[in-house]
Amino acid sequence: MSLIRALGKDLEARTDDSLRALFAARPDLISPSVPDFAALAARATSRVSVQRALERLNRPQMQVLETLHLGTNTDTGHSASAEGLHHLIRGSSLAVIEEILRTLQELALVHPAAPPHGTPSTSAGQRFYLPVGSLKDVVGIYPAGLGRSYTELVRLQPAFAQRAVQLVSELHRTGFAVHNATTPMEAALSLQHWTSSPAALQDILAHAPERTTALLAKFRNWAMGAVPQAQRKASVTSEGADVGPIDWLLARGLLVPLDAAHVELPHSVGLALRGGAIIDDFTLAPPVPELGRTTAALRRNAALSAISETLRLVSELLHAVAGHPLPTLRTGGVGVRELRRLADILRVEQATVGRLLELCGLAGLIHLDVDSSSWVQPPQLEWLVLPRQEQWLWLVNAWLASERVPSMVGQPVNPAPGAPAGRSASGTTIPALSAGAQRPDAPVVRKRILEILDELTREAAEGDGAAPVLDAAAVLQRAEWSQPRMARRFSSLIRGVLSEAEMLGLVGSGALSQLGSAFAADDPDAALAILGEHLPAALNHVLLQADLTAVAPGYLSPELTEKLLVMADAEGQGPATIYRFSAESIKRALDHGYDAGGLLAFLREHSATAVPQPLEYLVEDTASRHGRLRVGQSVSFIQSEDEAALRDLVAGPKAAQLGLAMLAPTVVTSTAQPRELAAALRNLGLSPSVDGAGTPGQLRHQSAPRENLRPVYTAPRMAPPAEDVEAQLDVLRRAGGAVGHSPGAGAGSEAATQLGLEALQRAIRLKQRIQMNVVDNLGNASLEIVVPLSVSGGRVRVFDPARDTERVLSVHRIIDIEAAEELHQ
Repeated sequence: MSLIRALGKDLEARTDDSLRALFAARPDLISPSVPDFAALAARATSRVSVQRALERLNRPQMQVLETLHLGTNTDTGHSASAEGLHHLIRGSSLAVIEEILRTLQELALVHPAAPPHGTPSTSAGQRFYLPVGSLKDVVGIYPAGLGRSYTELVRLQPAFAQRAVQLVSELHRTGFAVHNATTPMEAALSLQHWTSSPAALQDILAHAPERTTALLAKFRNWAMGAVPQAQRKASVTSEGADVGPIDWLLARGLLVPLDAAHVELPHSVGLALRGGAIIDDFTLAPPVPELGRTTAALRRNAALSAISETLRLVSELLHAVAGHPLPTLRTGGVGVRELRRLADILRVEQATVGRLLELCGLAGLIHLDVDSSSWVQPPQLEWLVLPRQEQWLWLVNAWLASERVPSMVGQPVNPAPGAPAGRSASGTTIPALSAGAQRPDAPVVRKRILEILDELTREAAEGDGAAPVLDAAAVLQRAEWSQPRMARRFSSLIRGVLSEAEMLGLVGSGALSQLGSAFAADDPDAALAILGEHLPAALNHVLLQADLTAVAPGYLSPELTEKLLVMADAEGQGPATIYRFSAESIKRALDHGYDAGGLLAFLREHSATAVPQPLEYLVEDTASRHGRLRVGQSVSFIQSEDEAALRDLVAGPKAAQLGLAMLAPTVVTSTAQPRELAAALRNLGLSPSVDGAGTPGQLRHQSAPRENLRPVYTAPRMAPPAEDVEAQLDVLRRAGGAVGHSPGAGAGSEAATQLGLEALQRAIRLKQRIQMNVVDNLGNASLEIVVPLSVSGGRVRVFDPARDTERVLSVHRIIDIEAAEELHQ
């Protein structure tokens, strides 16, 4: 029977509660809704859906599933029971295997099947299972880390097929207990039989060179390895006493060359190395790392210090961008020159500037202006006037929800194999605010890392209040156990995520802070309350010194910091920042609209000490020389010989709206665009002409400012809404027994497509003939009996026995498929 139909019947027999649990664990099965159980089974066996389901399995569940895959044959219907798997998984118990198989069945990754032919009657009470058909494609060519069989390697590796007969002949002549062979397939079977048991392999390795056992141990968990000159000539008849372990193994076929640089350990050899068990390290308990300890006070202080420092740096960065927008490179992102300039302004490393820019970008504190191709600060940015704890919450919410990874800035674009860290094959690195820092899976990985940090923290909690120090290795070890299929994603992001979490105070002194625990539990309100309780209040005063400096005795309020940066230059790092006044900085404040009296009044209001006389003299002296030349802004002008008309226009009601100012008796300037000014004058009954320099074709469009919306983080939701589940259940129950027998039923539907592909792939593997109902360009259908050879890209290559030719057909023209052998049974 078709595996999809078998799964469909299993799903149809389930209770509503069982289906609800399935939809909660695999929400993609009902997004969008399916019309019947046949379509539900087809979607559950699709490659993408199975891949998503496997990403949520832990290591014991994956080990049982991979063992079932290796111990069954979906093409022939050869199933396996918990008892049969128990013998292949060392360290397991029958009850545990049965429980995991039931869980996998609930997830629709396996389904009940008939016992294999010839099963003894003593197995009558056992339940037998088969995995879904697409599992083989999803788990890859090395399930459980074991290699392919000798027969597969002979079939898929032409170079080894040519060498296999000679290799077996040499072994046979030398006295090894290998049956001689005349064809590659016979040679493969001889090698397979020769290495079929742990005892036989031990006898073979008894005379191996030193380090051979250590070399084979490297293949214990993965069948493929890198070997220089893997296709070298190695022979048992010509090897000397000083033969190396690699040559020794190659000469006996215990390692099979794949190409010039890689070898594979065949399945039977790997199985024998594991003592005949597919899994020899089975355990239900996750690994417990050895962790250091830190005090709760040190963790809290480190987190609060990191938060305060990050908020201070972000404020200074926004001020710098407001005064000098960041131009983008032609390839996107911000260049190294701009990073170096900002690093000098902020007194931090360039790498820190890159992360801060990314944080500001993903939080919407800066955005790309398409007209100037520069990163600018949005007008009237709300973040600048928020309390510090709300500024922090804004940043954390944006970080958790963003698909950008700030720590990727500066990493190599294409890492060179074997090159030192940070070195790329092309010598280029990822610029800040470029597309290279984009990772669609970043929100899911971040949330899972916070959850793992919380799990490990709770497990290691002690009564003394100390917190465990969690490094990347400890988190990755737990991630590899809880979600082994996502281990590669975790390994590429874990260190960056931890450094970003430390910058935001979710991690302090290497330990998960209370703030991080709150976000791991999806409780941002609790985090905000904790921060509001412990974060020191922002200061609203400085200490003015006689050396023309102002010392901040702590973290200043954002509003005070912004104004100080206008009239002084920041120096130093940390909370005790020094602001130095100079003639240039005072001129900058005067350009921003201050006058001498206003500057001194501001300094007296926000200084805990009296304004020093040198600073007062500097402000008054600089202001006295400021403004002798004035620069204003004008977009357009009006020129006319009618002086009286121009005076009336400037005195009229439209003057303020158009920004009119009289420069000379015959010249008036305006802040309005030429087109807008001309239209306003025409509305007043005048007939202006527009000079060529201001023609509409040369006007630049000004993009409308974006609204400053606070980011809101919503944790990735697994379970679909309850109303969607109930609606889907109602549809399924009303559809009834929709798992029909005919593979052509409902042609064009999701189920029919999956059934057709399943039949094609099974026929290709078994080299069976199939009967197809094919529609031509005119819509005429015809029955054809062919042998399918391959299917990819929406096309199937077939051999037509009637015409003795090969053909290529479009899959969408095939409306019905049936195995030809089944038609005559």
